[in-house]
Amino acid sequence: MRRLAPHAAILVIALAGCRAQDATSAPPTPAAVAASAASGEIRVTRVAGGLEHPWAVLPLPDGRFLVTERPGRLRYVERDGKLSAPLAGVPEVWAQGQGGLLDVVAAPDFATSRRIWLSYAEPGPNGTAGTAVGYATLGSDRIDGFTRVYQQQPKLEGPNHFGSRIAFDREGHVFISQGERNDRPTAQKLDMLQGKLVRLNLDGSIPRDNPFVGRSDARPEIWSYGHRNMQSLAVDPRTGRVWEAEHGPRGGDEVNLPQPGKNYGWPIASHGLDYALPRAYPETQGTEVAGTEPPYHVWKKSPGLSGMAFYTGRPQSRWNDSLFIGALADRNLIRLTLEGDRIVSEERLLDDRRARIRDVRVGTDGAVYVLTDDDKDGELLRLDPPA
Repeated sequence: MRRLAPHAAILVIALAGCRAQDATSAPPTPAAVAASAASGEIRVTRVAGGLEHPWAVLPLPDGRFLVTERPGRLRYVERDGKLSAPLAGVPEVWAQGQGGLLDVVAAPDFATSRRIWLSYAEPGPNGTAGTAVGYATLGSDRIDGFTRVYQQQPKLEGPNHFGSRIAFDREGHVFISQGERNDRPTAQKLDMLQGKLVRLNLDGSIPRDNPFVGRSDARPEIWSYGHRNMQSLAVDPRTGRVWEAEHGPRGGDEVNLPQPGKNYGWPIASHGLDYALPRAYPETQGTEVAGTEPPYHVWKKSPGLSGMAFYTGRPQSRWNDSLFIGALADRNLIRLTLEGDRIVSEERLLDDRRARIRDVRVGTDGAVYVLTDDDKDGELLRLDPPA
């Protein structure tokens, strides 16, 4: 990674776009700042702050944003950065550990329906919880008619690995990613929904061509299995192909292009290590195991992958044909350059902010919008690409 020279100007601060080792850079300010990157100078603007563990951001056609906060709040961010009061009508969430209110996305027909989709940790009996998904109509100060269309079954104890992201394909299906609830064997059990990528029709019914439909030993919602904790999910606008990324344990974060009925290995195949011991988990047989799919792309050291967004259809931009992924552990934004489906290079942005990047979305204006995860001052940032 190259070390980059600072730019001197009023309210313009040098930020390293690629990874730098010094920690002496100035703290972020609410004003726009110049950020040097290998691809050229970008501009970083703080749109809003003061968020509590923000988890997902949805740019809206009118220039505002919707943001989820993990404790269970859904808010508007106005164009001037002002936060609205929490919207009413949000379902009850299980806001412990990594649980809470998670993803928010617009329905494919949002322009006419005003429908949004939410994922969240849903409380169950005796302290259990599981990932759930539903939709509602967006209003000025509330969401109306919330309808749950998916529940992870069975609900389990424990505070970790809920996932979850939502994405729509071109054929009228919704994909839902989720975690294995930190219960490793569940990812391989087809009669349980933990550690599975799920595919449904938009009304919540099960597509007839799902790979396990008709099997008595498997849940028909399942599209693929053997996943750990999928916090990244997006559909490539160029091809309609679904991409997902997930956390490895200690090493082995991976990107997959999940295919129907395929087993993506966790925990029997993994590049990661046990958190407590300098070896793999007991179930892990190796990095590649017969009957499982190898990762499409893997990191030996875990960045802590979170939100994912494609930047395509803008040939005039130096970021065209990129895949952005947030990094929680490495505290930066990953930009993967694509040639078709092939990942040809990697760049790290926002390194000097030292912020956990929870979500990333691309606006219709060509800007990239990023959420930083913090318990008191989570930020919404705007990144304008190099000229």
